[in-house]
Amino acid sequence: MRMCPTARRLPLVVWVLLALGLGIGAGCDGADVPDEEPASSTDDAPAWHYGTTYHVFVHSFADGNDDGIGDFDGLIQKLDYIDEMGFESIWLLPVHPSPSYHKYDVTDYRAIHPDYGTMDDFERLLDEAEARDIKIIMDLVVNHTARDHPWFQQAVADTTSPYYDFYVWQDAEAVAGAEVDAGPDTDNAEQWHAVEEIDDVQDGLDQQRYYGYFWGGMPDLNFDNPAVRDSIISIGEYWLDKGVDGFRLDAAKHIFEDDRADDTKAWWREFRSEMEAEDPNVLLVGEVWDDAEAVAPYFEGLHSLFNFDLSGNIIEALQTGTGDSLAVELADTRATYNDIASSFIDATFLTNHDQPRIIGELPDRAQMRTAAYLLFTLPGSPYVYYGEEIGMYGEKPDPNIREPMLWAPEDEDSLRTTWIDPEYSTDDTVTPVSMQNEENDSLLQLYRELIHLRRDTEALRRGTLHPVTYEEMPEALSIYERRTDEGESLLIAHNVSDESIDVTLPDDLRTRYATVWHASDEAVQDTDTGTTLPAATTIIWTDDPDSSAADSSL
Repeated sequence: MRMCPTARRLPLVVWVLLALGLGIGAGCDGADVPDEEPASSTDDAPAWHYGTTYHVFVHSFADGNDDGIGDFDGLIQKLDYIDEMGFESIWLLPVHPSPSYHKYDVTDYRAIHPDYGTMDDFERLLDEAEARDIKIIMDLVVNHTARDHPWFQQAVADTTSPYYDFYVWQDAEAVAGAEVDAGPDTDNAEQWHAVEEIDDVQDGLDQQRYYGYFWGGMPDLNFDNPAVRDSIISIGEYWLDKGVDGFRLDAAKHIFEDDRADDTKAWWREFRSEMEAEDPNVLLVGEVWDDAEAVAPYFEGLHSLFNFDLSGNIIEALQTGTGDSLAVELADTRATYNDIASSFIDATFLTNHDQPRIIGELPDRAQMRTAAYLLFTLPGSPYVYYGEEIGMYGEKPDPNIREPMLWAPEDEDSLRTTWIDPEYSTDDTVTPVSMQNEENDSLLQLYRELIHLRRDTEALRRGTLHPVTYEEMPEALSIYERRTDEGESLLIAHNVSDESIDVTLPDDLRTRYATVWHASDEAVQDTDTGTTLPAATTIIWTDDPDSSAADSSL
């Protein structure tokens, strides 16, 4: 007999207690309703912190001046599209001057890359976004600068300069041959670098090595230096004063080396305090690519953190056709967060700009639709990578997962960027926005519907998560409740496999959730005796017989 997902993780002592008849509420004799998920103090957070965010690489998004590169003018032209889709904020990948196309090696933190426009253009973007009540989240890269940054240039030209201590140095002999195990966010095992490719270098510096976690072109800043911390705080205040609403903090785990994680967390507490003093409604969302136990303490300094585990678990569930533990594992993660942080906002996503695009990871396009249903019905504040909503493809290396957005057929697409010749997302493989807008059952229309459905439904937007498991539950079934303190409650079930399954709910759930609120496909059948979920489909029930998803204002 198959165990329920929760039971698989029960320790031996619990099984002994169960065998003795001392039940503790972890069995499968009916609906397995876990303890109440604690209400988080994030209830006091601004409403937009719970919205869906559009993740935009300006370089590839929309070309407003016909130079082949995306820019702010093109983005402004597409703000109505973003607004109409239901997105409440935009996360912009780095927009500062940089020698690289991706701009994660910054040379001037207080300026705008000329490829994207001027400071006036950026301020116009802020004004136009504000007019539509869309917030702007800026990617702020403070773990390191570019090797071309004036701070580093002055540091290597004169070791008596105050900027020398802006970076981390060691004697070459002390770090000779030092290698580390690269983490999931870098493949760089040699993190101490000789000064190279710089003209003006002080004599004797060849005996020194600087620390660069990602590579030699990105020297890490020295956050032991109060002047560095003050400089970064001042930069944050500068952009908040401009009207930016929040920051995505790149490489938030790597401010100090891994064995100094407590110092890194202390820095983020300091940074948060200063940013909230400037703007109490600011959002700080961090990239900490690690498991839940390692991620959780960072919520003391950051409002929100990306849930990389959930991203991988959704993909794995759809690849294997096994979804019964998906919500249980997410509930475990959220319990871990809640044990450490009094407040947290889980930043959920399918894939991002550093990962192969989601649609290429799934068995078929029907599974892509189920992935979207999972993203928008599980708890968290979702992030959607540009082009995901139309099914853009992309595999490593990175430029190929950052290919041009397809707005219309190529001969009609005046905003399409041409900075790269796309290998994966072309008119032959992806139906562009203009055409999907005319198709009622397109992926784009589904994303629009689900984003609005989530925005207008408090149980989906901020409701607590309650996984359901029961005896003889199909492994392909992911099922859970979402509840609010005000009494709104939904029961959501997904078939993550490529075969039809029959769902027979326990009597208590069938009695409570007697009304179908939404179904992803007309082929979904729900009767008094049971439910048939065809491959890659979703059904949502409500305990309110007078409620329907059709009531949402799409």
